[in-house]
Amino acid sequence: MSDDSFTTQQCPLLATIDSPADLKKLRVEQLPQVCDELRRFMIHHLAVNPGHFASSMGAVEIVVALHYVFNTPDDRIVWDVGHQAYAHKILTGRRDLFHTNRKLGGLSGFPIPTESEYDTFTAGHASNSISAALGMAVADRLQGNKNRKVVAVIGDASIGGGLAFEGLNNVSNNPNDLLIILNDNDMSIDERVGGLGEYMSHMTTSKGYNNLRYKTYNFLKRHNIINDDRKGLILRFSNSLKSLLTGQQNIFEGLNVRYFGPFDGHDVIKLVKTLRDIKDMRGPRLLHLHTVKGKGYAPAEADPTTWHAPGLYDENTGQLIKESSDNKPPKFQTVMGETLTELAQANERIVAITAAMPGGTGVDIMQKTLPGRTFDVGISEGHAVTFAGGLAKEGMHPFCCIYSSFLQRAYDHIIHDVATLRLPVTFCIDRAGLVGEDGVTHHGLFDLAYLRPVPGLTICAPRNEHQLRQMMYTSQLDGQGPWAIRYPRGRGSLTDWRCPLKEIAVGKGECLAKGGNVAVLSIGAIARQVQQALEILKQQGIAAGHYDMIFLKPLDEQLLEDVARNYRAIITVEDGTTVGGLGSAVAEWMALHGINIQVTRLGVQDTFVHQGTPEQLYALCGLDPRSIAETINSLDASC
Repeated sequence: MSDDSFTTQQCPLLATIDSPADLKKLRVEQLPQVCDELRRFMIHHLAVNPGHFASSMGAVEIVVALHYVFNTPDDRIVWDVGHQAYAHKILTGRRDLFHTNRKLGGLSGFPIPTESEYDTFTAGHASNSISAALGMAVADRLQGNKNRKVVAVIGDASIGGGLAFEGLNNVSNNPNDLLIILNDNDMSIDERVGGLGEYMSHMTTSKGYNNLRYKTYNFLKRHNIINDDRKGLILRFSNSLKSLLTGQQNIFEGLNVRYFGPFDGHDVIKLVKTLRDIKDMRGPRLLHLHTVKGKGYAPAEADPTTWHAPGLYDENTGQLIKESSDNKPPKFQTVMGETLTELAQANERIVAITAAMPGGTGVDIMQKTLPGRTFDVGISEGHAVTFAGGLAKEGMHPFCCIYSSFLQRAYDHIIHDVATLRLPVTFCIDRAGLVGEDGVTHHGLFDLAYLRPVPGLTICAPRNEHQLRQMMYTSQLDGQGPWAIRYPRGRGSLTDWRCPLKEIAVGKGECLAKGGNVAVLSIGAIARQVQQALEILKQQGIAAGHYDMIFLKPLDEQLLEDVARNYRAIITVEDGTTVGGLGSAVAEWMALHGINIQVTRLGVQDTFVHQGTPEQLYALCGLDPRSIAETINSLDASC
């Protein structure tokens, strides 16, 4: 059945909705059917074109109600992370393009303003929606736009991030009418952690109390007993009275943010009524909604962690379709987790830290064996790094395991709270380089460049699993100081990866091949693409040297001297930005030493890269074996 036929036959109401204006033409009693059809549509398409499943299934009613009540795109809906926004994309003119989701040249997997006017802000990393929405609301006030509504949608895991707290704190200090929707499904990607999550699980409020309070406020305002300038005083008194009567304190109202809820986030008719009741209220307010991650699909409801991004599956049975791992190398994250557990069992000073990604980073392997020395701090990368610094200061050796693109959020903490004291913290930087379909907000392209200027930080990237194990082992030896080990998403290259653990020589590279006029210097797992390129050239009778630098910092200066003496041109290859990374380091070293040799830098140029398969993106960036071979051939011919 074609996509058009499926939509027409299985989703007849949805087939008529090309924009929120079409949605508004429906009776409110028809909205539950729209929600059912949206779920049917997503189940059908995501089975063959994988994406973020459970979060989007759980937020369907929220999406429908928001677009039904608010005047989008003039009213602003700001999504946090964007995992839950597929229904939003489908209802805002992208239904017939949804089959291109996360594909090269297709829809982004996350809201992005360059794709649609309905996507008001970039949503890929967590906890930014409140701050961004507050900025929009204040901008409207400053420009005299009093009619536009601004809504921030944030999840219960994201609201635990530091930026969300900073935004909430600032919401109470600036005049605004921001509405915050808290989508509370008791889940992050893995189980939600943190005291705020426990607090929200038990938070209640009285519907009768809120109705009485609203009517009382309007009565007092109509009779000029209070005004907007004195509203904060009344609000604080009201919050104190409410805490006394209910025996509960409300963290949001403690910040002078009106709180409503919790309500059933899957009762779309009630949700529409509630939004209509509160949309024109003055001042900041928060609507707390309970939802179920994976709602409407039994396998996802039963196992929301697996179904966060399940890959291919049979839509009728819910059976996941997994590629066979027989005789295949393991994923780098698995090797990291197994090695970390092995090291921790031998060294009681080792602890593991992750930021809401135990499964994604491989830390869950140690978590099962040594739970007391494994810490999931939630979506709090800055805290994770400073927490690691505190542990290291008092004699522990933390392995801080965070995705490359998320570690960007903790840059100051790396410098201020770890590097200045040369504390023994090992950063295991997962998902470095081009990660594929998650696209522009998730590629780990900047770590080599942003870490290289930090004094005293050892920076390295393993070519294979053996090197990863040796780097991890060496990093936890006494006197090493902070280390950053970056490695890509996906599988390595060795099936016999369980090598003995031994110390690696810091700042020393390795010659993998000699010959020809051109030397290729690579760092990390992209050495495989270089080796394949050399095989292509070998069939053409062309030779080139290949050197694995292994360490970006300290650089192997003796290796660079030998290369400069024996070759007429150098190509650097890195799975990251060419601005400030390996290529920049080599070119700077050559210039500082007065060596006049051509250095051609291959990597991601000064641009943002969007979604596609890793193979497509490597080719797009000139980092696939054929492109590398063509560059070598061109330089060799000109030497």
